[in-house]
Amino acid sequence: MEGVYRFLLTPRWWGINVFVVLAIPFCVFMGSWQLGRFEDRVQAHESAKEQVAEQNEERSAAAKEGSAAKAKPLDSLLPVDKETSGELTRATGRYGEQMLVPDRKLDDKSGFYVLTLLRTDSGKSLPVVRGWLPGNASAAKAPAAPKGEVTVVGSLQASESPGSNGVSAAGGLPKGQLGAISSASLVNLVPDDLYDAWITLDKGDSGMKAVPASAPNNTGLDLKAFQNLGYTGEWFVFAAFVLFMWFRLFRREKEFARDARLGLVPEQATPGAPAAELR
Repeated sequence: MEGVYRFLLTPRWWGINVFVVLAIPFCVFMGSWQLGRFEDRVQAHESAKEQVAEQNEERSAAAKEGSAAKAKPLDSLLPVDKETSGELTRATGRYGEQMLVPDRKLDDKSGFYVLTLLRTDSGKSLPVVRGWLPGNASAAKAPAAPKGEVTVVGSLQASESPGSNGVSAAGGLPKGQLGAISSASLVNLVPDDLYDAWITLDKGDSGMKAVPASAPNNTGLDLKAFQNLGYTGEWFVFAAFVLFMWFRLFRREKEFARDARLGLVPEQATPGAPAAELR
């Protein structure tokens, strides 16, 4: 190669070209992979929404029929996963301690859940959301749980995580209230052995509104999903930056080489000049 392009044969430019040839496909691959992760999360979110909608329809139909025939035994659906979350289940026991879950919205109205622990025959307690009431959380507003042995029917839900799916991460709640419905939140508040799950009744108890089942954790368009989208942009921007810097450096050295040939600058000053020319 002759003329102003001889600098491309120098070891320095061989290294630059190899780096560019490897870096750009790698960045494009990583960007495409992150985009695929984002699309997978979007698809999972849509599938979870459809699943929850279908389960809520089945739940409403079962509530109207007044029958628990379609509900599966609780133990057969544990541990809760993406497949069993939202499934109609039944459990038998006696209601015990009652707590309130403040700052929960239903039909765009602010209110609170009434949660009561159901002590089952296994000796463990199951958190049961008996319904929703509007306004600020108040123990005086919450109706007492039925006495004696009861069989409850509702949608199985996984333990909530503070800060996800609209669950408040705020602490310092008054006694008798909790922010997230989970065994981790309840373990220090009650002496019972707890199921790592909870159910929301298919029909609100004592005139309260039933709380619809929600999508399983990690199936929404959460922070992780948008991090994937952000990383996608970063990788593609980096690929473009590498290409931009290559063209900028190429043009700069081409101009140096051309000026050196015209005698406008000493050839020794040409960046990347061959070692033989610098002696």
